Amino acid sequence: MSTSSSENVILFPFMAQGHLIPYLALALKIQSKFGYSVTIINTPLNIQKLQKSLPPNTSNISLVSLPYSSSDHNLPPNSENTDVLPYPLIINLLDSLHTLKPHLHKFISDLVTQNTPPLCIISDMFFGWVVGIAKEFEIFHSVFVTGGAYGMAIYYSIWLNQPQLQNESEEEFLLPDFPHDLRIHRSQLANNVLQATGTDSWSLFYKRELSQTLGSDGFLFNTVEEFDQVGLTYFRSKLSQDSVWAVGPVSDYSLSLKSRASSGTNSDHLSIQWLDNQEENSVLYISFGSQNTISSTQMMQLAIGLEKSGKSFIWVVRPPLGYEMNEEFRSEWLPDGFEERMKAKNRGLLVRKWAPQLEILSHKATSVFLSHCGWNSILESLSFGVPIIGWPISADQYNNSKLLEEEIGVCVELARGNRNEIRHEDVVRVIDLVMSNESKKGDEMRSKVWEVKEMIESAIREEEQGCKGSSVTCLEEFFSMALARKKMKMDHHCN
Repeated sequence: MSTSSSENVILFPFMAQGHLIPYLALALKIQSKFGYSVTIINTPLNIQKLQKSLPPNTSNISLVSLPYSSSDHNLPPNSENTDVLPYPLIINLLDSLHTLKPHLHKFISDLVTQNTPPLCIISDMFFGWVVGIAKEFEIFHSVFVTGGAYGMAIYYSIWLNQPQLQNESEEEFLLPDFPHDLRIHRSQLANNVLQATGTDSWSLFYKRELSQTLGSDGFLFNTVEEFDQVGLTYFRSKLSQDSVWAVGPVSDYSLSLKSRASSGTNSDHLSIQWLDNQEENSVLYISFGSQNTISSTQMMQLAIGLEKSGKSFIWVVRPPLGYEMNEEFRSEWLPDGFEERMKAKNRGLLVRKWAPQLEILSHKATSVFLSHCGWNSILESLSFGVPIIGWPISADQYNNSKLLEEEIGVCVELARGNRNEIRHEDVVRVIDLVMSNESKKGDEMRSKVWEVKEMIESAIREEEQGCKGSSVTCLEEFFSMALARKKMKMDHHCN
């Protein structure tokens, strides 16, 4: 594909780590593969954070701040990212996003006036209003969805149609606009969906923004065509067959690992040293992501279950529900003497707040991942052939867990949400089901996850014997369409 460094691509991610990281990975991929310059736009504090994450020698990626003050929107000072906000305040952040509209409009207008319009604008699904700006200036626009297509298809269907508000006495309901019958159980709904009335702040925000995104020229998904067909079909029915592209994973995790290994980063972390002394395929890795946690009673039952299971584990522990996420961890949140017993038996390692997840998932001792089913964590786990025990907590995680268990067969769900009761007996049963040497289910999951691992490797493979991976081809097709649209516009104006 012909490239031109004179072309500029604008990226506009939502202010959450699970969005910023894939957008940065996409920027690096665009810059290295196509030679385009990339401009990432965000609020000042997120731009500072991105600046620190930019690898050296990336002069073709520029960062632009739009004016924003969280204090103007009933938010604490300097809180421009969901990472630093308690859940009830995230809707305030979402509702404040439209105040960025005039600033983005001026930025794009100035580029057009200077006769340097971007090749395209790629923005987050929470910025539906960007579609209108792109149309006004006749700039090719795409939404880049950092999640999977299946999970987001359910997300869109529920927020735009709100079928859960009909026949509220029924435990299950059908999604009205899906290509085939898909039933959702009420226990698979996030709290804000369960509490939605149709006129609440969450409903009003999502109905407005998500519906506007469907007017975009296309959708890019951080997923793989071969295992996400149902979700991709849903969006192709909403837009068109040739304007929905699976381009993931945008992060090449194996490459990231090699880079970190060569620089010595994380290789001396306590968790890796501990794993080096464990048997192959013997360790359960537990993490609920950077923004999720479980209740204190759930934490207690999980710990009891882990001890009774007899399996080795690494657990990234954070304060339970109701406590500040950066609070010091207290031993009283776990059974008496739990950590000491696990340490004495070399059976379990508790890691406070953060662990080098890629290194852990790629380690030969890691067998299974007990995960909240956030999409970035899923892609990392599948990329290294690690099956999943699902414990979704919020947003699209319930849908992701459903995809993994019902459609792909690489997951068994243990629990849902952080307010429901869980018994340690269930923890033991599910761990045994997946990790026992005699478990047929565990063997099936391992076999399936290796098939998916191969799908991912194949999808991101650059040209090899005249054949390119599906994700590579999709990204090329996307930019071919953007270039064709720009040429058509220029020809039209010349005539």
